[in-house]
Amino acid sequence: MQALAKSYHPTLLFWDKEKLSDILARYDHVVAVMAVGIVVRSLCGLLQDKWTDKPVVAVDSCLRCAVPIVGGHHGANELAECLAKYLGLFPAITTATDSSGRPCLENAAASLGSKIVNRNSSKAVNLAFLKEDVPVLRLKGPKIVLVDEEVAVLKRAGIVVGVGARKGVSCAEVLEAVDSALAATGKRREEIGIFATTDLKREEAGMIEAAKILGKEMLCLSEDVLNAQIPSTPSRASDLGLTGVAEPAVLALAEKLILPKKAYGRVTVAIGE
Repeated sequence: MQALAKSYHPTLLFWDKEKLSDILARYDHVVAVMAVGIVVRSLCGLLQDKWTDKPVVAVDSCLRCAVPIVGGHHGANELAECLAKYLGLFPAITTATDSSGRPCLENAAASLGSKIVNRNSSKAVNLAFLKEDVPVLRLKGPKIVLVDEEVAVLKRAGIVVGVGARKGVSCAEVLEAVDSALAATGKRREEIGIFATTDLKREEAGMIEAAKILGKEMLCLSEDVLNAQIPSTPSRASDLGLTGVAEPAVLALAEKLILPKKAYGRVTVAIGE
């Protein structure tokens, strides 16, 4: 319970097969401390759809192994990794992309603060991810787009927060800057869909930690993507060969800019929607 409390809000329940349906309806995730076979047999008649079934992880009574049973790409793998991190269990993750250390469509959508419109495309896209990096294209309307079944269409939700920072910036500095920018636009942390920056900041510890606290993956954009944008003001990032970071990141991902780049100490923030 203490281990899960670091990332979740756990409740301890005693096993009752007759109440399993109610438990699945009431809770977002389930950790079943029992043999995989018991969990599988109990769930068989209750499963409906991979996109709506609640993530379930089985843990053996000796606390040696965490096995995602249902919803690997929908929270079960992440839950197993959490148990591994805090309890030292082995995360027996079997989804192909994760086992191969490759991205998957579901995680890509989450990192972009988007929902998958045509879910049937997930099989083809995830199979492609096993072999290559699948490009993500941003199309701004009005447009009519015709796609085949193997093209995943994502619909973005939430605001885009673009962030640039000086080297060695702290997590506290980043969060303070983001909160100040959000306040200036009347937005809240909960409304953030994408937290974006330059690929050059991929290893910046303070920004990575800030993204985790905000509950978002840090989306790192390439030089080509950033330099294809036309920011409203010059940027010091020109020293790095970039037209900018915070504002171009927003321009690349959002429909409109609602807060042009603004400096908050060693951090610059722009916001779009």
